[in-house]
Amino acid sequence: MLAFAAAVPGISPALRAQNGRFRTSLAEWSLHKSIRSQMMTNLEFPQIAKEQFGISGIEFVNTLWEAPTQYYLGRLKANMKKFGVEGVLIMCDGEGSMGHSEQKERLKAADLHRKWVDYAAELGCHAIRMNMYAEKEAKTEAEIGEFLKCCQESFTRICEYARQNGISVAIENHGGLSSNPDILTRLMKMVNLPNFGTLPDFGNFPKGVDKHEAVSKLMPYAKAVSFKCFEFGADGKETTIDMDRMMQIVAKAGYGEGGKPNWIGIEYEGTRMTEFMGVQAAKRFLDRYSV
Repeated sequence: MLAFAAAVPGISPALRAQNGRFRTSLAEWSLHKSIRSQMMTNLEFPQIAKEQFGISGIEFVNTLWEAPTQYYLGRLKANMKKFGVEGVLIMCDGEGSMGHSEQKERLKAADLHRKWVDYAAELGCHAIRMNMYAEKEAKTEAEIGEFLKCCQESFTRICEYARQNGISVAIENHGGLSSNPDILTRLMKMVNLPNFGTLPDFGNFPKGVDKHEAVSKLMPYAKAVSFKCFEFGADGKETTIDMDRMMQIVAKAGYGEGGKPNWIGIEYEGTRMTEFMGVQAAKRFLDRYSV
């Protein structure tokens, strides 16, 4: 499975910025094509993150796991220890609608996420990433208000469970109403729990939305940050997003201060470069901001 990795060019020595305080992690979604084409597996993710990219923090995606059994979890933990990588979070999809209009369904969704809280704790992660979806999109202000009340109930439920395990719950701007920073921050204030927050993704906003302004609204609640990237130019900078400005927004918000998590997760989704080349390009850029 790992033979293909040997052909990937080596990583240039990092030119790290003085006083950098962020640590670079790798979102497994950056390699989802390789995993789904069986070029690698989730069990090999720790080794590839460390040996191919020099990255010690990993962000799992639950839909890319082969078999979430206790035996499988033990093998994954062993590989993480062997290659010296740290679990950061688990991105959770496919476990129901937390904003479902029927109470039975939304509370079921909350309870289905409990196992991922348990897995995150066992893998040494500090958070799980969840989605803020409903069975139908709310459009009017009255519908949005009801939707937020539904989310308040279900997210409060899972946050109270997660708090017992020392795990935070983060919502990513991941499409639909979650990509509206004003609506997402309303929910933050409604739930108002210390282990509830956002996962600002630099790219997941509708066309016409000022990404930088949107991220600045989400950063005060950030439990993690997604360095969503697509293309890099000859100067080593992302061509579709002003990443220097984004990193200034992240720093200005105080992210990583006071002993709080300071991971910046690479999530490459470009098409011009291969997944491995895209991750390498993002890593080289972030090396300037990393400890």
